Amino acid sequence: MILSALLTSVGINLGLCFLFFTLYSILRKQPGNVTVYGPRLIHDGKSQQSNAFNLERLLPTAGWVRRALEPTNEDILSNLGLDALVFIRVLVFSIRVFSFASVVGIFILLPVNYMGTEFEEFFDLPKKSLDSFSISNVNDGSNKLWIHFSAIYIFTAVVCYLLYYEHKYLSSQRIDHFYSSKPQPHEFTVLVSGVPLVPGNSISETVESFFREYHSPTYLSHVVVHRTDKLKALINDAEKLYKKLTRVRSGSISRQKSMRDGFLGMFGKKVYVVDHYEKKLEKLEDDMRLKQSLLAGEEVPAAFVSFRSRHGAAIASNIQQGVDPTEWLTEPAPEPQDVHWPFFTASFVRRWISNVVVFVAFVALLILYVIPVVLVQGLANLHQLETWFPFLKSILNIKVVSQVITGYLPSLIYQLFLMIVPPIMLLLSSMQGYISHSQIEKSACIKLLVFTLLNVYAAKYETGGKFWPIVHSSIIFSLVLMHVIAIGIFGLKELPLASSLTIPLPILTVLFSIYCQRRFLANFKSYPTECLVNKDKADEREQNMSEFYAKLVVAYRDPAVSASRYARGISLEDPPLLRSNQG
Repeated sequence: MILSALLTSVGINLGLCFLFFTLYSILRKQPGNVTVYGPRLIHDGKSQQSNAFNLERLLPTAGWVRRALEPTNEDILSNLGLDALVFIRVLVFSIRVFSFASVVGIFILLPVNYMGTEFEEFFDLPKKSLDSFSISNVNDGSNKLWIHFSAIYIFTAVVCYLLYYEHKYLSSQRIDHFYSSKPQPHEFTVLVSGVPLVPGNSISETVESFFREYHSPTYLSHVVVHRTDKLKALINDAEKLYKKLTRVRSGSISRQKSMRDGFLGMFGKKVYVVDHYEKKLEKLEDDMRLKQSLLAGEEVPAAFVSFRSRHGAAIASNIQQGVDPTEWLTEPAPEPQDVHWPFFTASFVRRWISNVVVFVAFVALLILYVIPVVLVQGLANLHQLETWFPFLKSILNIKVVSQVITGYLPSLIYQLFLMIVPPIMLLLSSMQGYISHSQIEKSACIKLLVFTLLNVYAAKYETGGKFWPIVHSSIIFSLVLMHVIAIGIFGLKELPLASSLTIPLPILTVLFSIYCQRRFLANFKSYPTECLVNKDKADEREQNMSEFYAKLVVAYRDPAVSASRYARGISLEDPPLLRSNQG
């Protein structure tokens, strides 16, 4: 890259950063934006903004930066949760790694590279190209390459030390956070699938009989899953109609009082708009209640089974329940609000076909993304751009235009193309039949990770405070990739001894990763028995556990089994027609 183009890109980015910093500093102080920049303050009743005009609101300030850096790890953990703490630690880890790499690169490697003479034959190149600061400028076979060799070993050792430190710290914080947290429904619940059909018994009776027999000390209740896709369609129609009725009543749509009940509101007899919508809502409610009354015969061979202790739920989810390994399959339940209910209405064949279609679409997207990559590479090369578009040659000869196009425009276009990738990955993952929204997001992140590795070599995350192992694996992959590149570069630079001595480095890095996984990974997958039993004993001394168990019984009830009243006013939930079975 030409140095002037790089400086132009840096200048534009710094200018945009200053602009956004100024806008944020001003907009965050406006009373009308408190719901955008301070929703937690409103929720906690701590918002003290006044509507009186104040000139200070129009002046940018940097005090919020200092306040943002003040909270300790304990403050973040107690106020925002473990997810936020892990995310902050990822940022801190990245800052430490790049700070060390910057010091070594700027003060040691760049001078070594610049003092090379490999590019001297290109008399004008050092004046305008950054290649003179790269390892390519070091002479082939030069002893200066051993400085790069040493830097690779030192950098790898520092990164591995920081990884181990973060692993140890976050593992202990995860256990401490578990001890200090309140009971959560998903900690006491498992999802049971593959329930065998017993002649003369319903799915609910079979589940209750099995768990009363083999888990009688800890079994609490269960909720059988039903096929509710048709009912949900009616509920969605009712919600849309209710919102439309609300807008009509408020006059936000139209002040028209009457319409025709035929096609497109243009044919049929004349009716009042409000009365027409209310009658349609009442009919939808009747259909919903009728559909609910028929749900008992649409059971799915799956159920959410709740236990009186976390230890009981852990035993049920980790031990094979039946002699036939295809029956009584158990897995930890997601949080109630995280359940992706359409998962249960899709058949195995449908989910398998969806997986194949998603895989083909994912591969096709990877291939099609070559187009923007080629476009960006062409923008970064003026000669290539002039070859493609000869009519732009006169414009490209303008110095400022060429610097903007080669230095800033490629990265901007590439980022715009990258913005459309996450929604596409999320859509593809939602078609694969995952049980929870978090699993959908995890699958989307893994697809995005693979996509980014093949296109830009960057990494993303998982969810739920468990994404640190994903970060660890991504960093290990990056280190090994760096080692492989170094082995190839030393070979090309005619220093075979350095290339050979670098070969053990990726092996040692992988062994370090395996050690960390065996040492810490188990704590990130599930909590140990010692923690579960101690937490259960602590809960037994709490007075509000009976209230928690009462909520746990209905926590995994499908929202569709409660009818909603829209036509007669405020949306209310009726008592469920299908109740939980409590032991």
